[in-house]
Amino acid sequence: MDPLTGSSLWELIKHLRQWLANLNRAGEHRKQQSVEALRSVIVASRSTATYLRQVRETGKPSHDTEARLSEQWTRLGFELRDLGLIKLAKRCDISGRYWADASQLEPDFIEKADIGLERMEQLARSLEAEISRR
Repeated sequence: MDPLTGSSLWELIKHLRQWLANLNRAGEHRKQQSVEALRSVIVASRSTATYLRQVRETGKPSHDTEARLSEQWTRLGFELRDLGLIKLAKRCDISGRYWADASQLEPDFIEKADIGLERMEQLARSLEAEISRR
C-alpha cells in the first residue's frame, strides 16, 4: 500500500467523493450503518491506544487483548468493505493482521499502509462529518 501522499492521496479523495455521492443516493438506513461503522473505527482506535499505553506502562503484552483487537479490526474491515469504504476497510484489515501476528508484516509495509491510530481516527471522523452534512 502506498503512503498517503501525492497520487495515492488524490486516489483516496476521489474514492471518498464517489462513495459520498453514492451515499447521498442511499437511504437513511445505509447512512446510519455507515456512521455506526465509522464510529466503531474510532472506538477500535481508542481501545488499541489504551492497550498500547498499558503495554508501555507495565511492559506486559496480552495475547488475549491482541486477539480481541485483531478480531475487532478484522470485523471492521469486513463491515467497511460491505459499505463500500474500500480504502479504510483495507487499513482495518491490515490492522487486524498486525494484531494477529505483527511479525508476518514487514515494517516498511506497515509504514506504507498508513495504519496509525491517529490517522485511522482522523479518516473516520472526516467521513462521519461528511455524512452528517448530507
